[in-house]
Amino acid sequence: MIPQEYKVRDLTIRPATVLAPMAGVTDTLFRRVIRGLGGCGLLMTEFTSSEGITRSAKKTLRYLYFQPDEHPITAQLFGANPQVMAEAAKMVEDHGFDAVDINLGCPAKKVVKCGGSGLLRDLELLGEIFRAVRSAVRIPLTIKLRAGWDDKSIVAVQVAQLAESLGVEAVAVHPRTRLQGYSGHADWDIIAAVKQAVKIPVIGNGDILTPEDASRIVAETNCDAVMIGRAAATNPWIFSQMAEFRVTGSYRQPTDIDRHRLLSGYYKEIQMAAQPDAIGKMKQFACWFTHGVGNGSELRRTVHAARTPSEVLDAVERFFASQAAARATPEKAPGLKEPAEDGTEHTPLQAAR
Repeated sequence: MIPQEYKVRDLTIRPATVLAPMAGVTDTLFRRVIRGLGGCGLLMTEFTSSEGITRSAKKTLRYLYFQPDEHPITAQLFGANPQVMAEAAKMVEDHGFDAVDINLGCPAKKVVKCGGSGLLRDLELLGEIFRAVRSAVRIPLTIKLRAGWDDKSIVAVQVAQLAESLGVEAVAVHPRTRLQGYSGHADWDIIAAVKQAVKIPVIGNGDILTPEDASRIVAETNCDAVMIGRAAATNPWIFSQMAEFRVTGSYRQPTDIDRHRLLSGYYKEIQMAAQPDAIGKMKQFACWFTHGVGNGSELRRTVHAARTPSEVLDAVERFFASQAAARATPEKAPGLKEPAEDGTEHTPLQAAR
């Protein structure tokens, strides 16, 4: 069963569940949706360029914006220059984050060139980064890594041990290789091996789509916490469902009314924030979220045809209004008696005769 809590030094995460950092997804608006639904112990920012932070790039610094009700929250950084990573980590600490995390998992080509999972091929440089960042900040330091670069270089255990020896205080493991990307299956045995090799908390990640999956990964790997990524975008209730499942062994599924309220409210927040990528973010979220909605393909079609955030909102309201109207119109069950013209009653079959 999912643990009640885990600790990273003096930082208590309760419950032992983490929202994974996802580029273009886990901004402050989405994080606050997750926090508002309950059940998520730790939020994480989108992974953020250390070079961008230290150059005070306006777009990059926007990734670090958060509100007080998001605590506890971790900022995740990527980069390959130890001094720049250390400077960025110090800025993150000064900004008020509860912890800083180093990204060793992103498989994207543009990230691999300057960090992410590309660092798994250079453990000497990785050690320098750990030392530099650890000496620069007082807040907890954690990492998120993949199994390795490819099947011939599975280094998760080795990296976790190196990290622990240099002051890293927790490790999240996504047990796919960089070359796998998000294909194939996550090898949870790698998480179990990391857990056996280190004393710091180990967070399991990968192929956790339901509360049952979360419970199973803990049972099979003995990990200290679970991290949810893409499943949270398609089902933002997964954290509250895990909390309910932990207590009762079952959990509630969101209704169409729940989905309407969440989608409409989230889109309104995006519109009010006046972000330059608002329309793109709305369409992206529609791709994921509406797969749980009845006739969701129709909603996706209308959202993608929209040209402004206002048109997206109108499309959402029209769609759910039509869904509600359909539910309010009772369908006649087979064999139901209907009044005849002469005042008697007959079934549809009798009427056909």
